Amino acid sequence: MPVLSVTDISKSYGVTPVIQNVSFHIEEGEKIGVIGVNGAGKTTLLNILAGKEKPDSGSLFMSNDVTMGYLTQSDSFDDSGTLLDETKKIYGAFERMESEMSELSQRIASAARESSGYEDMLKRYGDLQDRYREMGGFTYKSEMRGILSSMAFDESFYDKKISTLSGGERTRLALACLLMEKPDILLLDEPTNHLDIGMLKWLEQFMRSYRGAVMIVSHDRYFLDQMTDRIFEIENTRLKCYTGNYTAFAEKKRQEREAALRAYNKQQDEIRREEDIIRKFKERGTEHLAKRAASREKKLAAMDMIEKPDSAPGTLKISFHQKYKSGNDIFTAEDISMRYPGHIRPVFSGVSFDIKRGERICVVGSNGIGKTTLLKILSGELDRTGGYLKRGVNLDIGYYDQRQERLDPDNTVIDEIYDTFRLYKESEIRAFLGRFMFRGDSVFTRVGDLSGGEKARLALLKLMMSGSNVLLLDEPTNHLDIDSKEVFEDALLAYPGTVIAVSHDRYFLNRIATKIYEMESGGIVKYEGGYDYYEEKKAQVSSGNRYIKELRDGASSREGFEAGGGETQLSAAEERILNKKKQAEEKRRARQKEKLEKSIEQKEQEIEDIQQEMCRPAVLSDPAKLGKLDEKLKEAKASLDGLYDEWTEME
Repeated sequence: MPVLSVTDISKSYGVTPVIQNVSFHIEEGEKIGVIGVNGAGKTTLLNILAGKEKPDSGSLFMSNDVTMGYLTQSDSFDDSGTLLDETKKIYGAFERMESEMSELSQRIASAARESSGYEDMLKRYGDLQDRYREMGGFTYKSEMRGILSSMAFDESFYDKKISTLSGGERTRLALACLLMEKPDILLLDEPTNHLDIGMLKWLEQFMRSYRGAVMIVSHDRYFLDQMTDRIFEIENTRLKCYTGNYTAFAEKKRQEREAALRAYNKQQDEIRREEDIIRKFKERGTEHLAKRAASREKKLAAMDMIEKPDSAPGTLKISFHQKYKSGNDIFTAEDISMRYPGHIRPVFSGVSFDIKRGERICVVGSNGIGKTTLLKILSGELDRTGGYLKRGVNLDIGYYDQRQERLDPDNTVIDEIYDTFRLYKESEIRAFLGRFMFRGDSVFTRVGDLSGGEKARLALLKLMMSGSNVLLLDEPTNHLDIDSKEVFEDALLAYPGTVIAVSHDRYFLNRIATKIYEMESGGIVKYEGGYDYYEEKKAQVSSGNRYIKELRDGASSREGFEAGGGETQLSAAEERILNKKKQAEEKRRARQKEKLEKSIEQKEQEIEDIQQEMCRPAVLSDPAKLGKLDEKLKEAKASLDGLYDEWTEME
């Protein structure tokens, strides 16, 4: 059944149309991805659906009992509050119900059974208990802690002021709060920004089991592949629906464009043939042929002309080159570490690697593990605090900063390029800017006034023009739309130099990486190949990694155990032992989980028995006994919360 219907909505800003005659419906539980180039109108569409903007024309219908939640790219938190204050707003109904039940139990205990209103209070207390149970009152605290933990908020964050959180932390908190609210329709605008791979995988698992409908604006192709049932593409102010995930959409889109190009070329051939016949008829100069020529001209003029395909908004035109070749050895590191002044614990330590010319290394790891710090050390911007690092010969390093802090906000776009590349003429710089979609008067825009996507394009242009033979890229696909990402990836694949990229973009990791380095606090684990291979090997290694170390008595270091490199092959006997141990561990976990679920069931029954006991007239008339049962109920609920926490950790 549709939970939202949209009919012929249009929206313009001034004389510029953004979306025109858009119609669709969303079914209950459906997962929809919304894609399009930057500026296509994706966020405008979500704002209209959420009621933040009104369409110029058209209509929307949503049932009164349907709730909607909207994750925007900027939050509305109270900076003076704490993280826990924000989450308590969501679960305030439970706290109010708990307070009312506590108050009712005291009033019932002190009231005489024959007094007026006694039966009403009993009924109200019973109804509240039932509603509390149905709404999830016994599990909401463990659910809250589970969602916050999955968004990298442990208990040390609970009392932190919102004003002290970083932009990424605020985005993660906004997403966490929205997931706790569980609206019937979720509108998510770039929900994967600021999430590391572990968080992305958790979010995918959560969203797949989410009962409500979800509409997701995202440039994360891997996420769209995992999540969506349909794709809505906004192109040239129109919206078109495609069944399936992003990969299915991309294939259908390719087929459509090929068919459209064939139809266009066929018509152009027919037009040229007709024009040639008309010209020949006119050249003969006879009255009869002249009439025939005029007839054909009318027929040609009445023809429905097919528009040339690929008339979508412009895309990047990138080609990386190197001015000269580097040496074969790029970076050699042995046990390098980094600790910032005033900090007791290092950001990372024990990092070792050997990077050769032409490799494309992608660095992954949880947020805050030190990936950006490592890139800055390699670029020479920061000095390591320990270990050995050797840079190769003839290195010309180009660095892409995800924050674009190397751009001067007071420069115009054209001056930003000219200040770095003074040997180019203005016409040549304008030509380069045009390839990156800076055309006309937009080249005179202040850098500080550019959007995130525009700054990303400008930084990439400077990187392209540098001619560096080593590219250090920090989250290079952030802020790029899907078309731009694919052009950028094609350029990297054709680039003859060395690429070292930090990224959480799993589609990018699959296409670009020849090796994946996973950073941990104590070093780097290396994997040969792209993201899917990394996931496969990581799954194989995770359960047996500790045992292999014991088995080999520490023969391989963290760096030496390369999951896909073939340097640490297991013997047949070791494989059998490892498989037996894995099977035993799986059986043990299954038994433990089954035991835990029985304990939860028993504890829930115990709570229900206590509540029923508290509602007995004999107990209600005995304040002392009622007080003891109330204390017992609180202990049982706390114990149930702990059991749920254990069960959540085992999932």
